[in-house]
Amino acid sequence: TLQNVTIPPSENCTSPDFCWTEGNVTWTLKNITETEYISKCQHLFANSDLPDLAIGLILLALSLLVLCSCLVMIVKLLNSVLKGQVASVIKKTINTDFPFPFTWLAGYLAMLAGAGMTFVVQSSSVFTSAITPLVGIGVISIERSYPLTLGANIGTTTTAILAALASPGSTLKYSLQIALCHFFFNVSGIILFYPIPYTRLPIRMCKTLGNITAQYRWFAIFYLLVCFFLLPLFVFALSLAGWPVLLGVCLPLFALFIAVIVINVMQKRKPHSLPEKLQNWDFLPLWMHSLEPWDNVIMSSLAFCGKHCCGFCKCCKVNAEQEGAKDKKTMEVYENTMAMADEERGGRRAPAVACVDKTGTNNTAL
Repeated sequence: TLQNVTIPPSENCTSPDFCWTEGNVTWTLKNITETEYISKCQHLFANSDLPDLAIGLILLALSLLVLCSCLVMIVKLLNSVLKGQVASVIKKTINTDFPFPFTWLAGYLAMLAGAGMTFVVQSSSVFTSAITPLVGIGVISIERSYPLTLGANIGTTTTAILAALASPGSTLKYSLQIALCHFFFNVSGIILFYPIPYTRLPIRMCKTLGNITAQYRWFAIFYLLVCFFLLPLFVFALSLAGWPVLLGVCLPLFALFIAVIVINVMQKRKPHSLPEKLQNWDFLPLWMHSLEPWDNVIMSSLAFCGKHCCGFCKCCKVNAEQEGAKDKKTMEVYENTMAMADEERGGRRAPAVACVDKTGTNNTAL
């Protein structure tokens, strides 16, 4: 607001028309900014004296708790509802393929369905979390859930596009650019990893990780910590040291990782093409090519918790699995065909009598 303000007589007035003197006081016109608080902000921590960092951590913990609770309830609800004839009907409907030569069309229609459902719920996390238990109970096959997930990645880009369209005209161009970057990035991923069946590596990777996690439950937590925390933190720390250090450390590790993958593939398909020593990983220490020693260490470290670790310890679950085996067969009329196929190929793994007695090992080099 423009107000009359007194100034010292010694201050130079830029415009004599807006300055005047009354007695010993010199006046001028100046714009004065005033803040008037109409009402107090109403939120959970309005009357709290906690710093912003503490409030942020509390809200982060609460949001994660609510998110995990909702996802767990979604999984429990789907597991309880989709049983019996309902599961059979859904399985026949979703997993049905078109007759030849239009078999390939079913996957792309599944992409459209995944994109549409994600657009409706405005969250790819909710959609993928909903189809995950359906895959677990055998209602949806992994091959059909893959295009559904790819479609969800396309549907989640609509949120950014709608937000960009709501931007003011001065920033609309740049908002659309970044939103379309998000869209074409996900489309490029589909082009790379779906049209050609041989390039559908995520299907084979998820089956491998799923089989390992089914045998070693702690591997899921280890995988999350490494891929989402330790590995990014490691690369970030190297990047702070400069590009020479980053390339000097990461390139040899990446080359070693590629070499291990190539040797593993050749061991399964053409073992005789490799030197005799590389036809298997037995020349390495056991802890470098098998998760069995790590499993023994982790399970023995959890033994002190007794009944409190029954949700994680496989020893505590043996009796419960044996008692519920008959009930499971009588109550459920559907079958997980993917799990049955894996069991037929690899042999059914008998439950261990003790934590140290196990059948089968993971012979993949870490």
